[in-house]
Amino acid sequence: MQLPGTTLLVIDDDSLARQTIAGFFEKNGFDVLQAERGVQGLEVFSRQRPELVLCELHMADMGGLELIRQVNEIAPDTPVIVMSAAGVMGEVVEALRVGAADYLLKPVVDLAVLEHAVRRSLDRARLRIENQRIRERLERANRDLENHLKELKDDQAAGRQVQLNMLPPSPWTSGEYRLEHRIIPSLYLSGDFVDYFRVSDTQLAFYLADVSGHGASSAFVTVLLKFMTTRLLYEQRKVEASGPVAFKPSDVLTHINRSLISCKLGKHVTMLGGVIDETTQTLTYAIGGHLPLPVLYAGGEASYLQGKGRPVGLFEDAQYEDVQIDLPSDFSLMLCSDGVLDCIEGTTLREKEAILPRLVQESGGTLAGLMGRLGLDKPEPKPDDISVLVLSRNSR
Repeated sequence: MQLPGTTLLVIDDDSLARQTIAGFFEKNGFDVLQAERGVQGLEVFSRQRPELVLCELHMADMGGLELIRQVNEIAPDTPVIVMSAAGVMGEVVEALRVGAADYLLKPVVDLAVLEHAVRRSLDRARLRIENQRIRERLERANRDLENHLKELKDDQAAGRQVQLNMLPPSPWTSGEYRLEHRIIPSLYLSGDFVDYFRVSDTQLAFYLADVSGHGASSAFVTVLLKFMTTRLLYEQRKVEASGPVAFKPSDVLTHINRSLISCKLGKHVTMLGGVIDETTQTLTYAIGGHLPLPVLYAGGEASYLQGKGRPVGLFEDAQYEDVQIDLPSDFSLMLCSDGVLDCIEGTTLREKEAILPRLVQESGGTLAGLMGRLGLDKPEPKPDDISVLVLSRNSR
């Protein structure tokens, strides 16, 4: 189905053919403009800017090839479909060479064939425009990241600001879902990082990463994580221009694992990442050597989600598994870096991990409640970077 308000311009000095085509597309929901001469058609095009042009190749005042050239000068992304009764191969080749999106022989007996050509050309044009926008955003992000990395070397204060700029807004609401986070660096810069973003109209992605070490070198890797996830999403969008995107958490971890190993930075990352499908209300997640595991709070109870996987950036043969669960109508999902465990009383790691779900349950699954029970609401130095990401949903 065409987008609402899609406008076509039909240019043909054959009044019967022009009106037949225009009437057909109007019945199929398009807005149709008409012109019987090439010069008149260019005036209408310049004034109205339709999404697609259908024109006769041979017209008295202007040839279709010249019309294509002038349309391309005004709006290069607008597709032009040429129609001709001649069907000379040389004309077909020349029309396509100067920029025609398609070439059809007249008379077009089956207008469904013409409609298919129009929809296909519109889809291609919209895909080109969307990919160009994504490419420009990626190029801007790359330029910004290059500038930020230089500032990080010169001034740690600037580096801290870079990290803050890369972080998503908190809290952030999208549909029924709410995400919020808190990061407390042990030094001025943090090796912990969180991000969440829209993958498509029906998909929401998030992750928490804990880079080995502390300070500027670990903070540098968080910049790479932001870049790599953005680039991977861009590449996937090139394949799937609309609708759901195959943005699998296991694929993301695999991609980052290969990239970090090839960079030879001597750094590895533990990660938790997931994608919510709002159509099926399911969560697909993958674990990259991260502890503690995510804690799900629903119905007044808190428990760990299950999963396993090696740290990211250490093992070339590391494999990551996707785990899918149905999401309750009301829940909170807590993701924490291992620095949180340093704030829990206990003599062993196992004891501390056993206490965390209870603290989440006592906090009611809220970020503020958990921070209070961990004593993280006090401005005291921390032995390790600490990050907490809370994803919640309230269907009421």
